[in-house]
Amino acid sequence: MKFPFTDLASQYQSLKVEIDQAILGVLAHGQYILGPEVEELERRLSDYVGGRHCITCANGTDALTIALMAAGVGAGDEVIVPSFSYIATAEAAALLGAKIVYVDINLDDYSIDVGQVREKLSKKTKAIIPVSLYGVPGDFNALEQGLDGHPAVIIEDAAQSFGASRDGVKSCALSKISCTSFFPSKPLGCYGDGGAVFTDDAELASRIRMIARHGQVRRYQHEVVGVNSRLDTIQAAVLLNKLKVLDREREERECLAAIYHSCFEGSEVHTVRLSGTVKSAWAQYTVRINRRDFVANALKEAGIPTAVHYPMPLHLQKAVFDGGVDAPNSELASSQVLSLPISASLSAEDVCLIAQQVLDISKP
Repeated sequence: MKFPFTDLASQYQSLKVEIDQAILGVLAHGQYILGPEVEELERRLSDYVGGRHCITCANGTDALTIALMAAGVGAGDEVIVPSFSYIATAEAAALLGAKIVYVDINLDDYSIDVGQVREKLSKKTKAIIPVSLYGVPGDFNALEQGLDGHPAVIIEDAAQSFGASRDGVKSCALSKISCTSFFPSKPLGCYGDGGAVFTDDAELASRIRMIARHGQVRRYQHEVVGVNSRLDTIQAAVLLNKLKVLDREREERECLAAIYHSCFEGSEVHTVRLSGTVKSAWAQYTVRINRRDFVANALKEAGIPTAVHYPMPLHLQKAVFDGGVDAPNSELASSQVLSLPISASLSAEDVCLIAQQVLDISKP
């Protein structure tokens, strides 16, 4: 057996004509930076998530950093983040000199622990970054209510959840500011790096765009210190075509996830548990399992690739270390999570075979 973990080559082949033509169109007009495809993509992305302002940028980490800058986060401010996520979630706050305040996650869907957020709020809390990990949006209504009027800005880290929804509302429209990534393996991925920031607030959107363009309000007039973060036109051309099939691909992954769920039901393999109103983007199909490393190595020998997202919680990472954090769920998840193949190119039979291998190998 040999299965792909992410099959970008097959996806490209299915869209080859459209993507090749789109790239050639950019080469023909030569507007490689902020060309017309970028503006069109921002309109399409805005429409997709529900009419929000969309500002594209160079990558998902920049999106988070720019969002925090627009929210006024700086040295001495506090930013609450989950202790189980990719480094970028904490890194963006650290780059601005803010104090990172870690909270634990829940083990149902790996979303931020709302109760702990409430406990960690202080007068210095400027922002909260809940992460829609593995493609699953958390309960943003509960999070908002838990603030009880506190002015902290909620910024969704939707790097893995573009295309997902909760209560009929798309990820990237669930909080005051939302950020996503177009890294190639994301639900909506380009052929390089890319990202975007979303908000309903027109004034905030103008500030975000200004910050992302060197703090510039018009050519050679700079009002604030900003950054240089732009999505290039070729990537926008690619994304315009991939956006057309985003929902179909999400539904295909959802079908595969349902098969995994059925195979693992009643076993010692712990799957993500979703409420009835949540539609995951299924950026990854991640389980928790005992003897994770042993299982992963055995699957590799059987031709089944896996990945660990993530093997160390943020509060234990040297770059953003905090030894005073109590986050048992994050530490347990780091020792047990294993992501299995969920590429749309897999068949139902492939998924059943992979699941059976996992079950057989993981038996005590």
